Amino acid sequence: MNLIKNMLAAPAVVLALWAVSAQATTNDEIAKRLEPVGQVCVQGKECKGMEVTASASGGGGAKTPDDIIAKHCNACHATGLLGAPKIGDAAAWKARADHQGGLDGILAKAITGVNAMPPKGTCADCSDEELKGAIKKMSGL
Repeated sequence: MNLIKNMLAAPAVVLALWAVSAQATTNDEIAKRLEPVGQVCVQGKECKGMEVTASASGGGGAKTPDDIIAKHCNACHATGLLGAPKIGDAAAWKARADHQGGLDGILAKAITGVNAMPPKGTCADCSDEELKGAIKKMSGL
């Protein structure tokens, strides 16, 4: 009888050790899966452990007026879609500027959106100065 108990006890001990090691591996794997995949950085504050720091412009770097126009403005302002003043049509832009209080008035409308144009003309990460540069380039003002 004692021999039978010993024969049954040995596999039970091995099974118990295997279960403990398997549980430890499982907990490690779970902890690994629960690690954060990213980090939230607040503009103007240092992002510890990140190679890239948050910039004051909100994007990766300063955008040129040509980049902004090509990516965000061309679709409507190249063709005059829905009454948008066309790029290079100085008379249409001047009339709009006179009506809205100059370049700063046009900029204010661009920031909040006007008619069918969404706020910032879909360039949500553009700074006000970057938008102003794009407006100057399109309007010639």
